[in-house]
Amino acid sequence: MSRIYNTIGLIGKPNHEGASATITALYQFLTDQNYKVLIESSVAPSINIDKLAINTLIEIGEQADLAIVVGGDGYMLGAARVLSCFDIGVIGVNRGNLGFLTDLSPDELIEPLQAILNGKSRSEQRFVIEAEVYRHGKLKSSNSAVNEAVLHAGKVASMIEFEVYIDEIFMFSQRSDGLIVSTPTGSTAYSMSAGGPILTPNLNALSLVPMFPHTLTSRPIVVDGNSEIKIVLANENYENLQVSCDGHVILAVMPGDEVIIRKSQYTLRLIHPLDHDYFNVLRSKLSWGNKLY
Repeated sequence: MSRIYNTIGLIGKPNHEGASATITALYQFLTDQNYKVLIESSVAPSINIDKLAINTLIEIGEQADLAIVVGGDGYMLGAARVLSCFDIGVIGVNRGNLGFLTDLSPDELIEPLQAILNGKSRSEQRFVIEAEVYRHGKLKSSNSAVNEAVLHAGKVASMIEFEVYIDEIFMFSQRSDGLIVSTPTGSTAYSMSAGGPILTPNLNALSLVPMFPHTLTSRPIVVDGNSEIKIVLANENYENLQVSCDGHVILAVMPGDEVIIRKSQYTLRLIHPLDHDYFNVLRSKLSWGNKLY
């Protein structure tokens, strides 16, 4: 019987004892079953095994059928931004805190992973967004985000002023600490902390969440996921402005710049166990109440 996956990439948080132990166990398990295993270069020095096949994250995306990412949601996001550009399934093993994107527990790993390798799994596509910064009509910088793109000042509690357009139609102007543009995946992250709505992963939607707006009537709004969101920075702003992509990548923004945020052509293919239940994830991670009976 032909295998669904032949080459598997192992990616993990560098210099993390728990992640290194999990990757070592995964390597032994997978090689014992004659899978070709690629180890991501940043975590390879932490793995005490000879003759590893060491590859960059991009090489794993190009060569592997499946990537197993060991770490928290933050590390998963960094890997996901790169892996979304390739036709590869991604599984997360939680070595962090909340773990909205990392399904598998390191303490109960082999049995559910074996089921996934045998085809007993489900997959879903999570869309990715791109943020581009334009200055005088010329593209200055860009990057992608799985969770959110956030316009904010470079220092805490600094008010900025901007206009927002949806598909070139003016929506509002605002003075606030910034604006969060979130995907459904990111709706349980920074956006939720700022009072934004939770969007189920299957929605084709983006949420815009103001950060400490200087008005009592400003509220989060959800728009179609295919919308182009344009943010125009007022010339009166201070120069130290930024757009953060997933809290990792920082794009510098100047007064008068335009920031364009839209859906990327790429998607992230997440692989889940068959019993994966998004609402159960919400209940457990957010301590929601269970059924009464």
